[in-house]
Amino acid sequence: METIRACVVVVAATVAAPAWAERPSDFLRRFEAEARISDAAFNASAERGRNWFESRHGRDWSCSTCHTKDPAASGRHEVTGKLIDPMAPDVNAERLRSARQVGKWFRRNCKDVLGRECSAAEKADVVAWLIAAGRSTGDGQ
Repeated sequence: METIRACVVVVAATVAAPAWAERPSDFLRRFEAEARISDAAFNASAERGRNWFESRHGRDWSCSTCHTKDPAASGRHEVTGKLIDPMAPDVNAERLRSARQVGKWFRRNCKDVLGRECSAAEKADVVAWLIAAGRSTGDGQ
């Protein structure tokens, strides 16, 4: 009986683990897979992500307006003045760690920058860039 309970606990923890222990690379793979539904040859590009993050898309702001062009640096909200922690997950361990947080972040910020939700390809490119940018600072793992 004790062995069965132990097995159930191990299986439950394994199945539930992604809900609280997601990694940035999990989101990159997820968004790439979603983007490949409409473009089978899609591969995320950190360079495209950087360009997208720094560009205005027909609105007043780009992502870098508040987050700065350096994802390893803190930013400040343009209107409220609220401090924004670094976006690079290798510098800020809280970034890109839960589906709820990532979904909320993309929904809110894409609507501010684009006036719509981001596509899966846009998300994949930005995540690829945030991962790469944090590693290039030498502060990451």
